Amino acid sequence: MKLIVGLGNPGAKYAGNRHNIGFMAVDRIAGDHGFGPWKAKFQGRISEGRLGGEKVVLLKPETFMNNSGQSVGEAMRFFKLTPADVTVLHDDLDLAPGKARVKQGGGHAGHNGLRSLHAHIGEGYDRVRLGIGHPGRKEMVAGYVLRDFAKADADWLDDLLRGISDGAGHLALGDNGRFMNAVALRVAPPRSSTTAPAKPARDATCDPAPGSDPGPDPDRDTRTALQKLADRFR
Repeated sequence: MKLIVGLGNPGAKYAGNRHNIGFMAVDRIAGDHGFGPWKAKFQGRISEGRLGGEKVVLLKPETFMNNSGQSVGEAMRFFKLTPADVTVLHDDLDLAPGKARVKQGGGHAGHNGLRSLHAHIGEGYDRVRLGIGHPGRKEMVAGYVLRDFAKADADWLDDLLRGISDGAGHLALGDNGRFMNAVALRVAPPRSSTTAPAKPARDATCDPAPGSDPGPDPDRDTRTALQKLADRFR
């Protein structure tokens, strides 16, 4: 069994925030793969289903970001899971918008949601880092992550979420390579190889080469003006 956690803050006020991209990702997985309705449990909301033949519980902690570990720890204890059974999807300032990376274990890089997870379950869980870009200065970070995505972000955001959903079965089975391939096919699809159409052959009778002698034109009227006048009355 796999526990896939999306990080974010609960409530309509935060629904479109950059900080909530983890919530958006698990919502897309649930909707695309026929998961059950969201139910209140473990200080969060869960939806159950199957991915790649594996039983999966999706979890959105409702403890607010900074206490996400409380909800995740409670769910893990109930289902008797280890950190290796948990994958967390979260926003990442250090990745460009639309980029995704899978990371196994390691530090929390200052992310408050991951910091809480480290405190409650340790660092041995997997995470999917979802790039949202950086505002440029440290003092701007809090306001940046708690603002909604801009309209200009809609296309790459939709591609990223679709890619995550496409690869969710591989993610549940621990096949991170195929998961990343599925994401890449959405966010950076390969370009089809095309060749420029050949130019039509030059028609010498219509467009003679410069300096060439096109020869006599059989359709050219060579009669004199007097002959033309006489021919009209024949």
